[in-house]
Amino acid sequence: MLNVRNADITDFEQIMGIYKYAQDYMIRSGNPKQWGHSYPDTDLIKSDITQNTCRVIYDKNGIHGVFALFEGKEPTYEHIENGYWLNDKPYITIHRLAGDGQVHGLFQCTVNYCKNISKNLRVDTHADNLTMQKLIEKNGFTKCGIIYVRDGSPRIAYHWTADNS
Repeated sequence: MLNVRNADITDFEQIMGIYKYAQDYMIRSGNPKQWGHSYPDTDLIKSDITQNTCRVIYDKNGIHGVFALFEGKEPTYEHIENGYWLNDKPYITIHRLAGDGQVHGLFQCTVNYCKNISKNLRVDTHADNLTMQKLIEKNGFTKCGIIYVRDGSPRIAYHWTADNS
């Protein structure tokens, strides 16, 4: 059974190994631009851990996944093109989800965890990340439009709300 907990600095090497695996996987599967081999970098992940925004997904055999979870307004979500958010209520944002390729159900576990915290979840992904798009849509998220991340590149933005489920 998969569980979620706050990451600890002692998890850092495992977390970076999971991100390396995910970077390689995305490149091999036709999505070389989203992360490449440079994102997320070590400083960002250490910051996520110290700010308690980094979560790990684990079972009895160890850590299999990682994601960042942010409460409050996401600055890159302030402007959305070709659509609109489902509501303007407080939300949490899922970022940087990655897995080690050893278990299935990481996104479902993440979504279930987040739904216990908030009635509004937002997430975004790159247009080339077809696997993530399918998982997001399969889990009840609505495609809302296009947002632009800090480097100016576009992402498909999704929103789930308990009001519509």
